[in-house]
Amino acid sequence: SIRLARQLIRHGAKIIPVMTPAATEILHPYALEFATGQKPICNLTGQTEHVTWCGKTKNPCDLLLISPCTANTISKITNGIDDTAVTTFTTTAIGSHRPIILVPAMHKAMYDHQVVQQNLTQCQTLGIEIVEPKLVGNKAKMPEIDTIVASVIRKLGKNDFSYKKMLIIGGATAEPIDDIRVVTNRSSGKTAHHLAISAYERGANVELWYGWSTIQPPPYISIKRFETLNDLQQIILKNDLSTFDIIIVCAALADYIPDKKPGKIPSGQKNLTLHLTSAPKLLKQIREKAPNTYLIGFKVEETEDKIQKKARQICHQYNLDLVIGNTITGFQKEENSIWIFDKTKELVHTHGKKIDLSHIILDAIVKKTT
Repeated sequence: SIRLARQLIRHGAKIIPVMTPAATEILHPYALEFATGQKPICNLTGQTEHVTWCGKTKNPCDLLLISPCTANTISKITNGIDDTAVTTFTTTAIGSHRPIILVPAMHKAMYDHQVVQQNLTQCQTLGIEIVEPKLVGNKAKMPEIDTIVASVIRKLGKNDFSYKKMLIIGGATAEPIDDIRVVTNRSSGKTAHHLAISAYERGANVELWYGWSTIQPPPYISIKRFETLNDLQQIILKNDLSTFDIIIVCAALADYIPDKKPGKIPSGQKNLTLHLTSAPKLLKQIREKAPNTYLIGFKVEETEDKIQKKARQICHQYNLDLVIGNTITGFQKEENSIWIFDKTKELVHTHGKKIDLSHIILDAIVKKTT
């Protein structure tokens, strides 16, 4: 709870902690006061704190987050029982139509109890959002802090991609030379990683098809993995791409594929010649399978002049809606320079951290699709 509060504060939140009597027997209120800078509300007073923060007042809370939430508190919420500050805050928030997120955490046998499951369903009918617990052994544990924080940001954020289904294809391909060695590139996969998180936080239903990368996407992002260009090609063939509203292809895909040797090429050879053939361009296949989807491609070149020329070229060649140009200097780094083009002109040229650039790219998509 302390780490969750601190992480929310890092994202700009003001936290008002509320505790049940049972919670104070596990975690001293001083700890949450130290973490949040606010004295926890453990008992309601003549100040009517539940009305101040969750009622129909001038400056109520933006969201009530109950994390962790026990089976006992869940049952009380669904039955309108107000015998703690937490349940009274919740009843007031429901009646005032304040957003509520609930994070169940308990022993798995309790979580599997039919009545507890019915109560969770009833919470959803009351407009409460449930962040599913992480099932580990015999426990239904709180999910990762980042998952809860992302749910809060998604609930309170722009929501300009709400109801949009988005596919992001990112990471590098790795083409085998033999059963041991591969030919790959220096792509880190960070751009796809940040785009997936940012789009999720802005309300999109995100699916990430992810190649080689040292970065593990968060668990709340739906993911399919691929290694080679052929792996990705098979995923494209097996899926109906026309169901996606938006497809972003920022993967560093192989331009050349080596002839794979069986087994392991012996070590110690003085010279070794590899034969590589030109790889198919998957943007063409993606456009054919998704003719009406808003399609964004990426183009990497050494200089701005080449970016200007090549980006516009592939925009027309593959009938793309936007092309994001960037230079090789951004590979494996936290910052990059990008140019955003449509078929007629340059829309954006900027430099910054990749997490910030992901929002600039999404902003450009919103402007062109609304």
